[in-house]
Amino acid sequence: MIVTLVRHCEVDERYKNCYNGHNDIGLSKAGVENAKELAKKLDALEFDALFCSDLRRTKDSIKESIHAKNIIYTEMLREKSWGVHEGMSYEEIVAKEGREYKDFSQWLDLLDGEPYEEFSARVEEFFLEFLPSLKKENILVVTHAGVIRVLFCILDNISLEEAFSIKVECGSITTKRIENQNI
Repeated sequence: MIVTLVRHCEVDERYKNCYNGHNDIGLSKAGVENAKELAKKLDALEFDALFCSDLRRTKDSIKESIHAKNIIYTEMLREKSWGVHEGMSYEEIVAKEGREYKDFSQWLDLLDGEPYEEFSARVEEFFLEFLPSLKKENILVVTHAGVIRVLFCILDNISLEEAFSIKVECGSITTKRIENQNI
């Protein structure tokens, strides 16, 4: 099964470089233009199934595409919830809480919201159980950088820290082959 992963386009300026999680925010002006270009690229491709996070920034990223009329929106593809830290930048978190980044694990433990184990399990269930059960060959998924990175962690057998060091640009398209995992 081939999964085409799309990260949503650039978000509103106030939320750039923030822990946005489940915040239901829109795209910036540049993001809207990027979504139009993204639509042209995606419209040249064919898919057997189409899925998108139910958050506005992902919906707005795909709405210009001919595929938007057939897409299924799901909260399974939402970014990790960051709880009280949602919408805050690193600098705002440090200023508010007086703590700084020491290492990856320490920082994840500092931030609240959806536990990483639950987030990772949600991503794994969607990509390695649900999608294969559809018996489709070519699937489009419009989602968030965190979801894509956790999937890389699972599929490429790398640490979460390594996966989160991978740059996933706004509006980017990545293709992954997912073999039947027999999960």
